[in-house]
Amino acid sequence: MTAASYAAVDWGTSSFRLWIISESGEVLAERRSGEGMTTAGKTGFSLILEAHLQAVSAPPHLPVIVCGMAGARQGWVEAGYLDTPAPLGAIVKAAVTVPDTNRDIRILPGLAQRSQDAPDVIRGEETQLLGAISQLGNGSHLICMPGTHSKWVRVTGGIVDGFSTFMTGELFDVIAKHSILSHAVADAGAFANDDPAFLSAVAKAVKNPALATNLIFTVRSGQLLHGLSADDAKARLSGTLIGLEIAGALATAKPGSGVCLVASGGLAALYQSALSALDLTPVTIDADEAVRLGLAAAANAIWPA
Repeated sequence: MTAASYAAVDWGTSSFRLWIISESGEVLAERRSGEGMTTAGKTGFSLILEAHLQAVSAPPHLPVIVCGMAGARQGWVEAGYLDTPAPLGAIVKAAVTVPDTNRDIRILPGLAQRSQDAPDVIRGEETQLLGAISQLGNGSHLICMPGTHSKWVRVTGGIVDGFSTFMTGELFDVIAKHSILSHAVADAGAFANDDPAFLSAVAKAVKNPALATNLIFTVRSGQLLHGLSADDAKARLSGTLIGLEIAGALATAKPGSGVCLVASGGLAALYQSALSALDLTPVTIDADEAVRLGLAAAANAIWPA
């Protein structure tokens, strides 16, 4: 049987993911649950981790590398933030050891942008960055990690120059459920990533970001005056918000930067279509793979074979 080398854990606010990794980098076992930081804060981080390790018969002294909200102030052990600009390699060197355990457990820190004009923080996505860069190499890259709070990170020669967070997913949820536009999208189903209403909205938002709130309101007025269907209203709202996000990210990018998309599933397809509609061809890396690659880079640096 192939021997385990370490356990890799991505611990989010509401999710837990664990992989047992061999010396060759093979995934030997995997565990997922909804026991994120919120649950672990009540139940106990150590108890949850050990239960999952025992469930896959992990050796008693197997080391564990952790990223995500376990390192937050309200988490297991605070892992703090590295200030940008920061070399990605410095993330590994700043890993914090969890005290009073029978295992060697390290938690990776986040990143902080302390600019007075554009303060920002990242926790968890820095590990996806480590994994993505291992596939991209040197040069200037604009790396998009979409989600509830999308992150766009500017990396040059392995150094994080800066980044921007966009509340796209959360805004979509709030507007669709708690604004006047809730009536327009109430009966909407899923829409395709190549829906013309979505792609048109992306293009309009990128071209006219100063008209942001006006473009959002056309979801309602378009339905009242032009019979816009609920499905197309939903597609237009999504496309407008994603287009505004992309416009903001591109405005801060270095000229000639390559675009990389770190995402999975439907979200990856949606952003791929949006970027393609703008004649951008991103390198796409699966989000789960990026996390594993990043945790692997950290583990191999901390516990070299």
